[in-house]
Amino acid sequence: MAKTVMVVDDSASLRTVVRMALKGAGYDVIEGADGKDALTKLGGQKVHLIITDLNMPNLDGIGFVKEVKQMAAYKFTPIIMLTTEGQESKKQEGQAAGVKAWVVKPFQPDQMLNAVAKLALP
Repeated sequence: MAKTVMVVDDSASLRTVVRMALKGAGYDVIEGADGKDALTKLGGQKVHLIITDLNMPNLDGIGFVKEVKQMAAYKFTPIIMLTTEGQESKKQEGQAAGVKAWVVKPFQPDQMLNAVAKLALP
């Protein structure tokens, strides 16, 4: 059975690029337009990994990660932050919230897929 990855980004074009790379590698993909939208789509289903942007309307990446980590079903779900932000302070804030990896845009699909393959839950 394919593993499921949630992609959360307010950029539809970026979600498309990430979705195509993940589908090409055999993953199922759920998309969220921002943190709030993504929370409504989680709904208890098994998600092996979440990739989220940092800067989004309604609920940003850090806020979204904090909310996800409080949900019993997703407490241990690995999260990759995919963002244009590269500051150390942001990375530390992300790690404190529960982010496992930080990928800076523009990214190489292979680099992202390697991180997904390493971190996705079995």
